[in-house]
Amino acid sequence: MNVKGFAISLLQLFLSHWFPTANEFELKIVHPAPFQVFQRQGYVASRAHEHQPGGPDVGFGMVPVALEFLDLPAAVFQYRVVRLENGFGKETDWTALNTTQTHGEFRVKIHAGGWYRFEIRCLSRGQVVAITGVEPIGVGEVFVIAGQSYAAGCNDKLTRIDDPAGRVVAFDIIRRSWSVAHDPQPNVGSWGTIWPSMCNVLLPMVRVPIGLVNVAVNGSSSRQWLPGQAYFNTLADAGRLMGRFRSVLWQQGESDVVNKISAETYTQNLISIRKSLAKEWGFEPPWLLAKSTLHPTIYNDPIHEGVIREAIDRLWRLPGFRPGPDTDILGGENRGGPNSQRHFSGIGQKRAGEIWFAAIWSELNRQDSN
Repeated sequence: MNVKGFAISLLQLFLSHWFPTANEFELKIVHPAPFQVFQRQGYVASRAHEHQPGGPDVGFGMVPVALEFLDLPAAVFQYRVVRLENGFGKETDWTALNTTQTHGEFRVKIHAGGWYRFEIRCLSRGQVVAITGVEPIGVGEVFVIAGQSYAAGCNDKLTRIDDPAGRVVAFDIIRRSWSVAHDPQPNVGSWGTIWPSMCNVLLPMVRVPIGLVNVAVNGSSSRQWLPGQAYFNTLADAGRLMGRFRSVLWQQGESDVVNKISAETYTQNLISIRKSLAKEWGFEPPWLLAKSTLHPTIYNDPIHEGVIREAIDRLWRLPGFRPGPDTDILGGENRGGPNSQRHFSGIGQKRAGEIWFAAIWSELNRQDSN
């Protein structure tokens, strides 16, 4: 190597030491995951209107972030939030993080909305030495769904999310991943549900992404969700994995009609399930209970249907439980016949989703929403 070549190599070595280039070091976002939605807080319905000073206030989320990084020099970490095309919410510019090389977990405040791209970068001596990102993520409304077949994938039509950006997502509790909540939903059967229909109405009203975690089980009775049972454990895991969520959506009762369970037993079962789960989760989300006792292709038992309806009436009046929809009003063409899935027909799914929307909208507009 001649003197000139040696000098150039020496200069390059010097510059690479003092001014390292972006992505020279490994930096990875472990959490959040693509398509993940986090429960918002700070939402008050009376401040969400269009002419609220400063614009509609739809809340915020404290999003947990976990990083992996190797061989990074003494550095400063920064993050920013970029709103993707046609997304809801507010962007943030590069903001410093309170983290070090030995601690790559922290929480960041993000305005409710989405879809967002979340970016992290590392600076050393004022130069960016590593940068990475994850997309899309959102801060909005998260619901945990439990119950039996009418809540699960046992209905006639495979329905889809209308939003072109896919801002309604479902969590796969087995694979620990998120995806757009088209039917079939993860792990609840191969047919249709009522939840895309509900979310297609709810999304443009709330103007934030929606996350669903559905652990409903076909044919399950209230007894099978009691503490110590496998379904209880799955529901407990679902809530823990979310950290926080808006409410439990409970659509169940048909098996208890078949088993001729008393109103007292059904009431106590639900109280026990809710109370035990509150201990598991460390907070007490409200439970929205549907009246779901009608199953016209399996039985015709108005007396025992009325017993479970009475139990749900009692529960609606107790702290922690709230009125869900009365899906028993949906008879006739709303139910599939003997050559169908024997649950909701396509039009029944749509209507059940719409009256679930009405119940959730009422809950979100309570004065104590936050």
